[in-house]
Amino acid sequence: MSKRKNGNRMLVPTIIVAIVAIVLLLIGYFRGEGQHVKGLNFALDLLIEVTPIIIFAFIAAGMIKVLIPHEILSKWLGAESGFRGIMIGTVAGSLMQGGPYVVLPIGAALIKAGAGIGTIVAFMTGWSLWAIGRLPLEFGILGWKTALIRIGCTFFFPPIAGLLAQLLFGNVKLM
Repeated sequence: MSKRKNGNRMLVPTIIVAIVAIVLLLIGYFRGEGQHVKGLNFALDLLIEVTPIIIFAFIAAGMIKVLIPHEILSKWLGAESGFRGIMIGTVAGSLMQGGPYVVLPIGAALIKAGAGIGTIVAFMTGWSLWAIGRLPLEFGILGWKTALIRIGCTFFFPPIAGLLAQLLFGNVKLM
């Protein structure tokens, strides 16, 4: 896929986010309480905080794309990997640490490297629902009963989501 097509794919979301940001900035400005300045300062702090992780996430994503041979990735994570690939995606997603800044570029790299839709959906669902790294915090803050109930109620969703995605959209070209 050419770089031009990749750039075009991001144009619409970029425009939408820009419009939302400008509207919110104008609302803050016209309130007259300096909220636009506070918002911009918070945005700058956030940019400084997340830029390093974004850079390293994109490096990791790029390295995944070039280091994992297509044949191996296809065998273990591609559409032909079946339930095994979906379970690998589920477990890999559940072990991923970090927010969307980290996980989404890695998911995109897996797609570009040949992972199947079922694997990617299971990966993303495992990351968002299971989140093994979040469990100690969840146990500590919500209590072990609440955490165990949440785990029990969501336990089967990542593989089921992966299977449904593979069944319903297995022939869809991802990127």
